[in-house]
Amino acid sequence: MSSAAITEPAVQPHSAYRLRVENGIARHAQSFIALRRDIHQHPELSFQEHRTSALVAKALAEWGYEVFTGIAGTGVVARLKKGGGGKTLGLRADMDALPIQEATGLPYASQNAGVMHACGHDGHTAILLAAARFLAEQGAFDGTLHLVFQPAEELGAGAKKMISEGLFERFPCDAIYGLHNWPGVRAGHLGCVEGPAMASIDYAKVTITGQGGHGAEPHQAVDPILASAHVITALQSVVSRNVDPLEMGVVTVGSIHGGHAANVIPDQVELQLTARSFKPEVRSTLKNRLQAVAQAQAESLGAQAHVDFKNGFPPVINHPQETRFARDVAKDALGEDFVDSHFRPRTASEDFAYLLQARPGSFLFLGNGESASLHNPRYDFNDAILAPAAAYWVHLVERFLAP
Repeated sequence: MSSAAITEPAVQPHSAYRLRVENGIARHAQSFIALRRDIHQHPELSFQEHRTSALVAKALAEWGYEVFTGIAGTGVVARLKKGGGGKTLGLRADMDALPIQEATGLPYASQNAGVMHACGHDGHTAILLAAARFLAEQGAFDGTLHLVFQPAEELGAGAKKMISEGLFERFPCDAIYGLHNWPGVRAGHLGCVEGPAMASIDYAKVTITGQGGHGAEPHQAVDPILASAHVITALQSVVSRNVDPLEMGVVTVGSIHGGHAANVIPDQVELQLTARSFKPEVRSTLKNRLQAVAQAQAESLGAQAHVDFKNGFPPVINHPQETRFARDVAKDALGEDFVDSHFRPRTASEDFAYLLQARPGSFLFLGNGESASLHNPRYDFNDAILAPAAAYWVHLVERFLAP
């Protein structure tokens, strides 16, 4: 089915329809909160999600799904077919954690030292599992549903690897959807963005080489620390002077290492930075100008700059029709007051971008309420949003795969 084939089937009266789903999800909500906290207690890094994927696969098999494991190493895909309809739909949740030492002090805090679910992937997994159970037991749809539990989102590698291993050839999807919780957005509110929704990300390591010497005799040396300071400052001109003011670009130098003593000028300094944008042309500008500016600035001070530029992953670009469909479903499922139709794009990055390059779909934002930010050691997923988000997935599936 092409994106143009999305239909708007008649649905049951809103009150009865919503109550059917909400009550069904609520019946097991506490068990899925407990499951979420269990996953939170046992976080696993990218491509190491063995316990999590086994838990996911076991639950799905018990509910009657056809389960496929080992995709991209620890990825899981589950298939549920009802009726004879030919339409197909994919929903995706990520499973991996981050190399962060948790500092929440919660009774279900991470038991794995230096590893933490600081981005809410435990919540995303539990949301999709809660929806999966309802859809298996009471789902009213006609077609094929594929649930994609993806590893290694944090590395930007999981989605691409699943695709390269035949994800969409083995598990066809007319459209695919995903979501991410977002701190600072009202709890349970859904944000929908047409077009660019999250930024691309690329990485650069800049090695600035000078000539070491005594701190008392800088004229006998070429100071790479001074050159690095000028490079860092000059790099900010790339966005302010080379990117259209109406477009988005972000350059962040997040690491600088050089020298070991106050009275010694070192030979080298290493900078590590990221570049983010929404549009391919801006992404190209950032790459070209970052290299040119770093090299020229270093040379102006007698040093040399070598730039090792690594492409990360592309921007998340939501398909307009699929996004409008998701928004309309949300208005019916959650109520208009819970849908933010003017939600602004985020400058963070997500490898769901690769899935949207391969298939139509949309990536949505779910308010986590007032909490610590993502990737913060004090962050925790808001369990109050688990049930309404699961109910939303159910509504979307039943509308998309309606007879």
